[in-house]
This record gives sequence, structure tokens and C-alpha cells, in this order.
Amino acid sequence: MADNSLDRFIAEARGGWGPLGSSLVQRCRAGLAALTLADPREDWLAALLAERPASRELHRDAVHGFVLLAHAEPGGLYRPPHDHGRSWVVYGVQSGTLEVVTYAKVPDVPDDERGDERLVARDSGVLRPGEARAYLPGDVHDTRCLGDGALLFRFTERDLGHEDRVERRMTRYCERDGEWRAPLRAP
Repeated sequence: MADNSLDRFIAEARGGWGPLGSSLVQRCRAGLAALTLADPREDWLAALLAERPASRELHRDAVHGFVLLAHAEPGGLYRPPHDHGRSWVVYGVQSGTLEVVTYAKVPDVPDDERGDERLVARDSGVLRPGEARAYLPGDVHDTRCLGDGALLFRFTERDLGHEDRVERRMTRYCERDGEWRAPLRAP
């Protein structure tokens, strides 16, 4: 029985879990947006707000593999453009504001057979409490914590640490010649 907003979110995510699809992503996005508005007196959230950990795992689902994390970020923290490999993610802001810029990958030069690519900023938006945004596999974005700091929730359909460090499927883009570009590959 779900007795707080965190338990309800987890139960709802489990109950509707399945392959990546529009309804699943929208349910998780709406659920995370609602979670950002949880009563700060709930024990789990009161502890997060008091401790403000850089990263805290709130739930790891043993059956479906999804993970819910909380991150307290200082104002001005910038995370350069990256993707999440094969995973889709949903970001929500419990307090503070987060700017997110999305990018399109384009060839460095037309018909470049080496596969070099650069990023072109596509859109920019600010996430506030009560909002959540989904990013699908292959989507590239950066984040910047605005103001004095923020408490973020990040829901991922799989363990991103494994996706990054073990599978090496995530890409972090590098600034070269004034543009964001894919990392250089060894010849």
C-alpha cells in the first residue's frame, strides 16, 4: 500500500511498465511532475531537503530496472551536452530552476564519410517545480542550474552508471573550435 507520494509514484511506474512507448513515457512524466509537488513534510522529502545530497538513489526497481535519483545542485552547475545511451529519462525539479538546451546532431561537413558530427542548439527551456520533461534514446541535451540551487529528480528506465561505465553507450560532447562536437575517436 502506497502511503506517501514517493511510494505512489513507484507503484504507478511499476503498474504501467512495459516497452518504450508514448503512453509509458507520458505516465512517467506526469507522475514525476506530480512528485515534484510532494508535501515537503513527507519524511523522505524532508530528509532530502535537509541533507541536500549531491546524489541519492530513491528507488531501484528489482523487476523492471528503472531508477529514481535525487540530485541537489548548486547554482550555476553546468553539465555539458550528453545523451543517455539506450535509455530514456525524465527530469523534474522539486525546488529551484533548471535550464535545459536540446541539440540536433549534424554532420561536421556535408557528406562527411568519417562520421564527424557537431551539435546545433535546437531549443532551450526552463524546468520549474510541477514540470517534468522526457528525453528519449539519442536525445542530446545539457543542463544548467539557475539561481541559488535546485533539487532535481531523474527517473531513468535503466541504470545509467552501467550504461555509461560498463556498456560505454553514453556520449559526452566536447567543445572544440567553438562548437560542441562528438569526442575524437582513435584512428
